[in-house]
Amino acid sequence: MDEVLLRSLTPSVLAILVRRGADFAAAEDAAQDALVEALRVWPADPPRDAKGWLVTVAWRRYLDAMRADAARRRREDRVEEEPAPGPASAVDDTLQLYFLCAHPSLTPSSAVALTLRAVGGLTTPQIAQAYLVPEATMAQRISRAKRTVSDVRFDQPGDVATVLRVLYLVFNEGYSGDVDLAAEAIRLTRQLAAAVDHPEAAGLLALMLLHHARRAARTASDGSLVPLAEQDRGRWDTALIAEGIGILQAALARDRLGEFQAQAAIAALHADAPTAQETDWVQIVEWYDELTRLTDSPVVRLNRAVAVGEADGPRAGLAALAALDASLPRHAAVAAYLHERDGDLATAARLYAEAAHKAPNLDERDHLTRQAARLNARRRR
Repeated sequence: MDEVLLRSLTPSVLAILVRRGADFAAAEDAAQDALVEALRVWPADPPRDAKGWLVTVAWRRYLDAMRADAARRRREDRVEEEPAPGPASAVDDTLQLYFLCAHPSLTPSSAVALTLRAVGGLTTPQIAQAYLVPEATMAQRISRAKRTVSDVRFDQPGDVATVLRVLYLVFNEGYSGDVDLAAEAIRLTRQLAAAVDHPEAAGLLALMLLHHARRAARTASDGSLVPLAEQDRGRWDTALIAEGIGILQAALARDRLGEFQAQAAIAALHADAPTAQETDWVQIVEWYDELTRLTDSPVVRLNRAVAVGEADGPRAGLAALAALDASLPRHAAVAAYLHERDGDLATAARLYAEAAHKAPNLDERDHLTRQAARLNARRRR
C-alpha cells in the first residue's frame, strides 16, 4: 500500500468534509481516523476507489463523533440540572398544573372537566355527575379537550375563575364522593387565596373550611350519613368555623359578591346556630336568592326550596319545588323531606324509595332507603 498516495488524498478528503458542513477541526480528526483505518484494512482488502473509500469512512467517523459529542453534552446538562444532594425543595407545582390545564384555548367547562380528570384524579362518571350530564357526554367533552390542547404550548395559563371552579368540584367530590380529595382541595385553595387578590378565592376557602368543620359529625359510628339537623354539633371543629367566618367577613367587606361567598354565607349561618331549631332560615333564603341571581343554577333553586320549606312551611317549599324539573338529581329526596314535614307519610316514603334508587353513591342510597323504611314502619303502627 502506498502511504504517500494515502497522505496525498487526505487534503481532498478534508475539503469534501468541510464542503458538506463539517467543522474543520472535527473534519481533520475524521480524515486522520480514516487514514489510520485505511492503513489497517487496505493491505488485505484494497478498495477500487481509494478517495471515495476515504471520504465515506471519514464522514461516518465525523457523524459518530458529532453524535457522541451531543450525547456527552446532554449528559452534562442533566447533571447540571440535577438538584444538589440534601433535602428536596418544598416547591409544590400542583396548583400550577391546575392553571396550565385551564388553557385559554378551552371553554371553561371543558377546562374544568380536563383538569378534574388529568390532575384531580376524578373518574369520568364522577365528573359527569358533578356536571349533571350523561357519562358518554362527559367522556366526549374530555376527549375533545385533550385533542384541543394536544398541539398547543402550555405557556398561557387559564384564569383564576376556572381554577376556582375546578377546586370547588374537587372539594365536593372529596367531601361527599368515593375519593377523599377535600383536604387536598383546601390546601391548594389556601395557596391560591394567598397568591391572588381575588375575593372569590377567599370565599371558596371560607366555604371549604365551614363545610370541612362539620365532617366528623356527618357519619355515625356505623358509617351511615347523619343529616345536618341531627348532627352532634359538639363534634364540629370550632377553630375551622372561626377561621372560615373570619375569612368570609373580610371577603364580603370588599363588596364584590360572588357565588362562593354567597354559599359560604349560607354555611356560616348553619355553623353559627347553636341548634338546628335556632337556624336563621329567613336569612338563608335571602342568601339563596342572591345565589340564584348570581348563578341561576337549578341545584341552587332546589336547595332554596328546602330553605323556603323551613322558613315558611313545607307547603311553601313544595310550591317552590313544583317550578323545578323533576329529573334533577336529589329532586325526589327534597320532595320526600317536604312531604314528610307536611304530614304526607305515604308520599314521602314512596319518594324516599325513588330517591334511593337514583342515589349517586352507596352511602346516600342507604340513608334514603332507611328513611323510606322508617316512614313505612310508622304508617304500619
